[in-house]
Formats: sequence, C-alpha cells, structure tokens
Amino acid sequence: MSHFHRRRWGAAAIAAAAVFSVAAPVSAHAETFEIPFPAGQACDFDIVVTGSTGNTVYREFSDRDGDVVRTLLAGTGAALTLTNVETGTSVSLKSNGAVSMATVNPDGTTTLRSTGHNVILLSPSDVPAGPSTTLYVGRVTYDVGAGNVFTIVGSSGQTRDLCAELE
Repeated sequence: MSHFHRRRWGAAAIAAAAVFSVAAPVSAHAETFEIPFPAGQACDFDIVVTGSTGNTVYREFSDRDGDVVRTLLAGTGAALTLTNVETGTSVSLKSNGAVSMATVNPDGTTTLRSTGHNVILLSPSDVPAGPSTTLYVGRVTYDVGAGNVFTIVGSSGQTRDLCAELE
C-alpha cells in the first residue's frame, strides 16, 4: 500500500496524511511499525495497523520567502496488515505505487491530491463522518483543515471498505 493517510499517527505517520496529511521522508530501507486505533476511530472496533515502509521520496517546494507551499510524496510506500483485535481477522495490502501532492492554501488548510493506492482513515469529526478505513485505487482529493479535520472532496477509481472486510 503506497500511502497510509491519518494524522493521528503523528510523526510516525507517513510516512497520508494523513494524512497524512501525514507526510514525512522515509528511508529506502524497510522499517516496521505498529499503530493501534481504538474502536470508533478508524472502524467500529479496535484495529491494529502493522507494516513496513517501502521506498518513498519526499520533496518540499517553497515560495520566494522560503515558506513551504507544496509537498510531494511518491514511491511504493508501506505494505500494510490491518487486524481486527477482537476477532483476529486481518487484511494484508502489498506495497504499491502512489503519489500525493499537498498544497498549502492561503487560509491555512491543506489540499491533498493522491493517486495510486492510498488508505485513508476517517474519524467521527471528519467529512464524511467516520469511523471508516478505505483503500482508494485511482485518485482521491481531500482537504485537511483546522483541528486536522479531513474532508473528502472527490475521488475516481475504485474504493474498498476495509472495515467491512475486517468484521
């Protein structure tokens, strides 16, 4: 899975989001991670996301004043396994290609345009309201606003409801 987007990862994140989004540079060698999400945050039940980072490139673009106005995250990203803590049911996703371009807007929000394979986790405060964990294969555009609220603006291609697969 190329990019895993969720701000609640903090610095450990993307490495998407979140969310990225949570975008940070990732080294070329594999690093493993495990991130728990309590019931109601990513699905209606507790899940754990485990994975190993892939080969990803991160770039920042600045304006004349040196302020970052755009970022680019591209590569193979993370291979992921999402597990329902109660049942042990899991879904594994290969490390596939994706590109995420983040643009800082004048109002302080960030707009992300992601293509390829991207997993986005939405919580109840997001739009549409979660909890949900969706694999987007194609294109997805979303805004990240005050309080790290995600708003899905649009998508094309295929979506896959990972929470439904983990029930």
